Amino acid sequence: MIRQLVSSQFMRFLFTGGLAALVNFGSRILYNRWMGFSAAVCVAYVTGMITAFVLARWLVFGKGGQSTHRSAAIFLLVNIFAIAQTWAVSILLADYLLPAMGVRRFVHEIAHAVGVMIPVFTSYIGHKRYSFR
Repeated sequence: MIRQLVSSQFMRFLFTGGLAALVNFGSRILYNRWMGFSAAVCVAYVTGMITAFVLARWLVFGKGGQSTHRSAAIFLLVNIFAIAQTWAVSILLADYLLPAMGVRRFVHEIAHAVGVMIPVFTSYIGHKRYSFR
């Protein structure tokens, strides 16, 4: 398990995941102009997820032994768990924890950034074992 997390494959996953997270984060700011924070977090996650799938298939895991449709379906299932983590952490921080700590500036940005980082490890294991095996 530890060896998997320090492999070059995991480092490529972190790099491509970082790019997808930037897409996720940036698009949330854009979407937030037209919708509320909670909805924007969810829609931005989908935007980042599409980016992540393309980059992971191309640069991290390769095509594997299954079809693109099957990989995409399993990728979606793994990400349902990840989006739940991202949304819950983002809302918990933005609505409760950060205000309780006296944070008043950039609350949504801080909350969403932390929320996006949370599912890195669970997603890697899910995609390695199921999405792109």
